[in-house]
Amino acid sequence: MYEGGELLLEQATPIQRLLPEISLRDVIALGAEQIAHRCLPLLDVSEVYEEMEAAIRERRPCAVVRLGDGELLTLAQDAVHDMETIRREGGFLPYAGVHPPDLRARDELAAAIRQAHIVGVPLSRRKHFQPLLHPVLRAHRIPPESLRMTHSAVNYSLHQTGLLGRLLAGKRLLVVGNLAPALGHALNQRGYAVTGAVSPVNGVGDVERVLQEIRGFDFDLALVSAGIAAVMLCTRIAGELGRAALDFGHMADGIAKGKYAL
Repeated sequence: MYEGGELLLEQATPIQRLLPEISLRDVIALGAEQIAHRCLPLLDVSEVYEEMEAAIRERRPCAVVRLGDGELLTLAQDAVHDMETIRREGGFLPYAGVHPPDLRARDELAAAIRQAHIVGVPLSRRKHFQPLLHPVLRAHRIPPESLRMTHSAVNYSLHQTGLLGRLLAGKRLLVVGNLAPALGHALNQRGYAVTGAVSPVNGVGDVERVLQEIRGFDFDLALVSAGIAAVMLCTRIAGELGRAALDFGHMADGIAKGKYAL
């Protein structure tokens, strides 16, 4: 903690000067004010909700995807980190649907991000979240200014603000992912109209098969909980089928298990 904070402040303080009684937290807050003009804007949860509602109403495509450490480490393969680092730091990637080395998945994921209408990005400054985001985007020549961004926990924010229930109400819903049957049942029990469930999704290599199955359903909004593959599926549902798709993540688990009320 000293080396990561107080030591840096100690080294930045001019020689022959003694700081008054001011905390590191205060110094950081003062410094953050000076760089506010360099910060990139993020859409808030109400703006994401309004855009999805408008897209569904007007029957136009809208893909809302989210990037976490799994997606960023996948994108970092031989672009930011070597494979030894990826294997060491990303031991959970096979669970999320990618088995490194997988440069095809890396490139397809980068293409999907370029095509997404809204991209959720991490606010956390832990090692493989925001600090990895910018090097990854730069490596794939994706200017962050070219993306319409929100925060990566927007799926939870929709629920916390009460907007998720409004988004789902009156829509024909398609649920996609390994928990799709349980999620579909839970949503039906709550009075929402689920027109189909596509399951399982066996990683990024299963995207084509899953998409072919999705084509057989009529729906307004797809809720996709499929790990890293969800990013590719959402953008392709929007781009190829002209529908709205939300990278739903672990919200599916919470609803299916009764943790989240709608």
